[in-house]
Amino acid sequence: MISAQVWADAERLWDFQQMGHELRPCSVAIGLGSHDLGVADTTADLYHRSMVPLIVFTGATSRTTRDRMPRGEAEHYRERAMELGVPADAILVEPRARNTGENIRFSRALLEERHVPVSSVLLVSKPYEERRAYATACKLWPEVEWVNASTNMTLVQYVKSIGDARLVIDMLTGAQQRLMIYPQQGFMIKQSVPGDVAAAYQRLCDAGFTGRLVPDTGARN
Repeated sequence: MISAQVWADAERLWDFQQMGHELRPCSVAIGLGSHDLGVADTTADLYHRSMVPLIVFTGATSRTTRDRMPRGEAEHYRERAMELGVPADAILVEPRARNTGENIRFSRALLEERHVPVSSVLLVSKPYEERRAYATACKLWPEVEWVNASTNMTLVQYVKSIGDARLVIDMLTGAQQRLMIYPQQGFMIKQSVPGDVAAAYQRLCDAGFTGRLVPDTGARN
């Protein structure tokens, strides 16, 4: 059972992780691979709304996706987007990335290899990883403007769509941890974390939602 306090803390992190950017047309969309095909759905919708002329789907597999997406996250995303009517020639696949930093670096290299001019990027992620993705992208590719996007839904709606509350809260807690510790390691730009967000994160760690924390850093980092 998920307690009322856990839900409240998870919702505070959920709200904080979302950037609230106003969507606008960009040079390209980058869809970050994960277990959530909703990222592909949202990216396809942005294409159909003429927000971007080109999509890059990026991602290999992880422990969460190796069974569900054996051909790789980016390839499964591509197939999903094509089912939704996106033409094949509007999609590039980056199949090697295994973390957010590699998603950005490898996508940039692919676009440069294809001589695609990029001044702005619609960065599409899971809803609870918008801020983490933004902070990483700004660090690794500061020359472009980043606009974050994700599926518009509440935490409760998202948990129902995934079907596993513990997995979602574990991953939400892990995303928050990275946002707090990775800037000092040079992986992303620093984001100011309000005190109530830090406190909610710590309570979730103390409640045992540590399955996606970076190993050997300790829950109190």
